[in-house]
Amino acid sequence: MSLPQFLRVTKQYLPHVARLCLISTFLEDGIRMWFQWSEQRDYIEATWSCGYVLATIFVLINLIGQLGENLALGGGLLLLLAESRSEGKSMFAGILQNIVGTALIILVAIGFKTKLAALTLVVWLFAINVYFNAFWSIPAYKPMHDFLKYDFFQTMSVIGGLLLVVALGPGGVSMDEKKKEW
Repeated sequence: MSLPQFLRVTKQYLPHVARLCLISTFLEDGIRMWFQWSEQRDYIEATWSCGYVLATIFVLINLIGQLGENLALGGGLLLLLAESRSEGKSMFAGILQNIVGTALIILVAIGFKTKLAALTLVVWLFAINVYFNAFWSIPAYKPMHDFLKYDFFQTMSVIGGLLLVVALGPGGVSMDEKKKEW
């Protein structure tokens, strides 16, 4: 399937998937606050030696702040939606990953073959994300589980932004747009 065919088939769904990926890290943080309430409180209490009550108050304030942040983020995404509708483990693998990733990022940044480069970067990042940040393979009680989960959802947010580039195009200052004028 060629890129134009892919874009035609996914045009209706791609912006929604992109937006969901963009906010995935915030959703995961909010869910973690609800389901790991006691672990969060115990960690603050042990680390800061501030007592049970102050640790509980801090976690509660943090939860309220995250809820406000998520509401603000949701509002921003609704504004974006309204606006858009009106308009390697080995050294070699690591080097290869860096070279390919950097080349694709440069293509997206300068706006040359932007949609293709962004889509390739989405596939590349997703594969790397699933391989290197496989938090589901680590028991939940180990600290590495949370680190990998955080990295996984941060990368999904980047993938969401790239999917928006694929869906909406590179913008007016890109080389792709300037080529149309030449």
